[in-house]
Order: sequence, then C-alpha cells, then structure tokens
Amino acid sequence: MKLHYKNSQITEESLQDGFSELQPYIETLKKIFDEKGYEKPEGSINLPFDEEILSSVMEMKRSLVTENLKYVVHIGIGGAGLGPQAIYDALFGHFDLLEPERFPKAIFLDTNGPEFSEKLTTLLAQIKNPEEIVISIASKSGGTLETKTNFELVKKLTHLKERIVVISTEGSPLWLESEEEGVSLLIHPTVGGRFSVLTPVGLFPLACLGVDIERLLRGAQTMQTAGLSPQIEDNLPAMSAILAFESFQKGKTINDTFVFYPELESLGKWYRQLLGESIGKDGKGITPTVTVGSIDLHSVWQLYVGGPKDKFLNLVWADSKGDKQAIKNMEAIYGAVKATAQEKGVPTLELELLDKKEEGLGEFMQFKMIEMMFLGNLFDVNAFDQPDVEGYKIKTKELLSSN
Repeated sequence: MKLHYKNSQITEESLQDGFSELQPYIETLKKIFDEKGYEKPEGSINLPFDEEILSSVMEMKRSLVTENLKYVVHIGIGGAGLGPQAIYDALFGHFDLLEPERFPKAIFLDTNGPEFSEKLTTLLAQIKNPEEIVISIASKSGGTLETKTNFELVKKLTHLKERIVVISTEGSPLWLESEEEGVSLLIHPTVGGRFSVLTPVGLFPLACLGVDIERLLRGAQTMQTAGLSPQIEDNLPAMSAILAFESFQKGKTINDTFVFYPELESLGKWYRQLLGESIGKDGKGITPTVTVGSIDLHSVWQLYVGGPKDKFLNLVWADSKGDKQAIKNMEAIYGAVKATAQEKGVPTLELELLDKKEEGLGEFMQFKMIEMMFLGNLFDVNAFDQPDVEGYKIKTKELLSSN
C-alpha cells in the first residue's frame, strides 16, 4: 500500500513531532508482539501470525465445506459482522445480483428485523441437503442480544446443529450452551470485536466462502511489520494516525473514507465503526463518514467543497482490470476529485491499495487497526472499550424484562 499526503495540509514538522510522541507506544507494541498472546488489549497485532488459529479454521472448513455448499449464514453484529462482510462485499458481494449462479453466497444476519427474518425463513425452508448450508455465530461475550435472538431463529428453522459453528470466548454463556448441545466451537481470542476480523470471526466464514485467507493474512503481516517500524517513512499506520489527529486539531472534525469503488463501501463502514467506537469517548472523537465514488459526487461533493471546511478526505484507490474505457473514465474522475479538492482547500490523504483482492484488503485492514491504536494514544483515550454501547445493552435488557 502507498500513502500520499502532500495535499493533507499537515507540515513535515507536525508529522515528525507526532511520530516522536508515538515512539514510546511503538516500543510497547513491539513488546506485545514479541510476547505473543492476547492478554493485552493490543494483542490483536499478533493475529496475522497465529498459526494455531489458521489451522483450527482450515480444519473446521474441511469438515463442513463440500461442492454442494450454497449459503454461509453468518450471525454477528458490530465488528463481528462488519469485518467479514467488508471482505466478502469487496470480492463478491457487490456483484451477487449479476452472478445468480455463483455459489457459495453469504447471508449476513445482523439485525432483528421481522421482514428479513420472514424472508430468511422462506429461503432456509428450501434447503433440502444439509451440505448446502454452513452457519457461523460470532459473539465474544456470548451474550449479545441481537446475535442470540438470530441464533435461536436459525436453530429453530434448520434443526441442523451439525452445520453450525459457534465462535465465542471459551467459557462464555454461548460457549457453554453450545458445548452442551454438541455444536462445533472455535475460540474467539480475547481481542475486541472491532479488531477481530483476523480471528475465526472473520477467517472461518470467509474461508467457507472461498476467500484465500492465507493471502489475507499475508497482507496483514506486511502491514504489521510497517506498523512497528521506528522510521516514519515506513510506518504508514502511525503517519495516517498523526495526519488524522493533526487535521482534527485544525478543525477537521469529520474524517471521510472516500472509496472509489462501490464494492468497497462495506470496507468504509467497517472503518466507520472502528473509528467511531474506538475514539468517541470522554467528550472526544472524530466523526467518521463514508463516501462512494463516483456515485456520491452527485450527492455530497457540493457540500464537501462548497460547505464548511471541517472535513478530511481519505481517498481510497486501487488499480483495476477490465474495460479500458471504464477504467480511463474512473481514473479521470479520481484525478478531477483530487485536483478540485486541492483548489477548494479541502485536505486529502491518498491511500493506494496493493489490490482489491485478499492481500490488499488484509493489508488495508491491519493498517487501519494499528492506526486506531496510535490514534487512541494521541487522543489519550482507551481505544479498546465502548462503555456507552454497553449502557444501551443494559437498558435494552431492562426494558425487555419489564414487558
């Protein structure tokens, strides 16, 4: 991946000062990496190199996936759902309607909407061969209301416990219940949900869907090395964090992920959660938004260049293959966006992905997860908790129990 910041409106001096401030934390991350394990909140940096996790996922996949597989139903909310969906949509999901005969397909079950449940019921009723479906349920705590509700629905509809895999912390309520019922289990390491895409939460359903998860991890490993570098020119996650923080200090309170491919929209939404939930606390935070080019040039671009100067744009780009004229058109639009933003005084950061395949996606997601650790350090907030989200969960349970 390449990072270009000449139009970010941040000086080299500010970058160097920010990097000096991050040096002690970089040393902390190095120690956590050397220690391995997941005892520390930052332990997710060890995931790309965890051979045991990879082996357990591949073994489970081999036991369940045959050429008859049509649907992988993945139940999870927050990072447990957004992470794998971001990768699936980038590779396959955006084109599902155009490829009706391509299987297996993913169904991401992350809401409790009655209409969705009804249509899912109709679909599952049509499945006659158990080998046509794999169901994965991801919940670190094992107590997330939306996930538990959807799990109960799917169990009731399918009666195929041999096709179900539960991914949870060992000993959680969900783990213990599933163990008693004889359901297959994969361990969710003790890392936060929004940092879990490279755990079985993401790796297992993606492997079942035909994603090359070894290439995904290889991309993450490359960025992992960069994120521990003591040299600012090599440490892209630190550089990106400093640029976002310094832009915020200059009044750019909105951080926009501007993807130039509709298939990457879910990737932007994954990052929206990562930034919003990690930094938005203690009265602090940057507001994350997602823009899709060139579609949203006809909806919000006028606001971006003609409205308040409170936005910092992260332009996400990758080389494409296919129709030469379509590629030429997209390149022209991308160039025009960069030039117009510069003319109108809107700061931009350009992120050029290695590719839009597994390796490039793994690299980008690891880049953003390490960036978030650095941002938490710069903002002096705990990037790994979500106290106000937990508050809504408690209130929800109180209201349900009172009815």
